[in-house]
Amino acid sequence: MITSILFVCTGNIFRSVSAEYALKHHLGPETTLRIASAGTRADQGEGHWRIHEYLDRKGIASKAHRPRRVSARILAEHELVVAMGEDHRARLREEFGRDSVLFNELCHGLSTPVLDLHEAVDDWLTNERAAWDYIYRTIDYIWASSEGLAETLRRSG
Repeated sequence: MITSILFVCTGNIFRSVSAEYALKHHLGPETTLRIASAGTRADQGEGHWRIHEYLDRKGIASKAHRPRRVSARILAEHELVVAMGEDHRARLREEFGRDSVLFNELCHGLSTPVLDLHEAVDDWLTNERAAWDYIYRTIDYIWASSEGLAETLRRSG
């Protein structure tokens, strides 16, 4: 049985945070599974208020989250490491010698990444509407995927 999961993306402000808090929500307060997130290039500070507000509408209180950078110590604390993209997977392997599974592999059996904003929306810097539409759709996708993952974990555990 898996005892801990770490979700990893780039900045630890969007994809991995959504996965962490969605899975915690779907498993409920009774879970003993430790769930966390980190970023390969996370900076100190806060996440974006609009992301926290959107998660809050789903019943997820994520405002206390602070981005953190993945480290050997954090990786050692987690049994299963879940990368949101191939770049994260490669970095974890190269920098820390740690294998990981892609989020879509774990949730759907697909060897595809959950794309970051700049990978999915070419004009994300100038087209705010398209950027936020993508972010909200991706959070919804992670939310639904995490619900299925929670059910799988309950059955296996």
